[in-house]
Amino acid sequence: MNKYKGFAPIASATAKILILGSMPSVASIEKQQYYGHPRNGFWPIMGELFGAHPELDYQQRISILLDNYIAIWDVLQSCQREGSADASIQKDSICINDFRTFFLSHQQITTVLFNGKSAENLYKQKVLPQLKPLATTFNYHGLPSTSPAYAALTLNQKLMLWKTAITTKYD
Repeated sequence: MNKYKGFAPIASATAKILILGSMPSVASIEKQQYYGHPRNGFWPIMGELFGAHPELDYQQRISILLDNYIAIWDVLQSCQREGSADASIQKDSICINDFRTFFLSHQQITTVLFNGKSAENLYKQKVLPQLKPLATTFNYHGLPSTSPAYAALTLNQKLMLWKTAITTKYD
C-alpha cells in the first residue's frame, strides 16, 4: 500500500462554493495539481462554466475559479491505497482534513458540492458529525464524479448536471 497526502485547499476569503473531491489521483499528485489526470472532466467542465479551460496554465485556471468564488479541496488529508481508485482506500488509514478551521476562516461559503459519491459519503460519515451545528447552514449537493473512471455518464451529461448545480447556487 502506498501512503498519499493531499493538497492544501485552494480558496480565497470570499469563496462561496466549495467543491470537494475525495483524494487526489496518482496523476494529480505527480503533477501537484488538482484534477491533474488528462482525462479527468473537471477542467473541461470548469472551462465551459467559467472559462478555466484545460489548455490554460494551471495557475490561470485557479485564478479564474477564485475570481468566481469557487474553492477546491478534498475530504481526505491522507490515506493508503493502491493506485487511484477510491475503492482501494484503506479505511483504517484515513485522515480527514480540518474542516472546522477551514469553515471558520472561510465564512462566506454557503454551498458544498461533492465531486462524486465517495467524497460525499466520506464527508457525511467522517466530517459532518464533527461539524454540527456549524455544518447545518450549508447547502449540500452531490454531483457525478469528473473522474474518467466514472463512465456511467458522458462528459456532456456531467457538464449539464454541474452547470445546473452551480448556476442554481449563484441565483
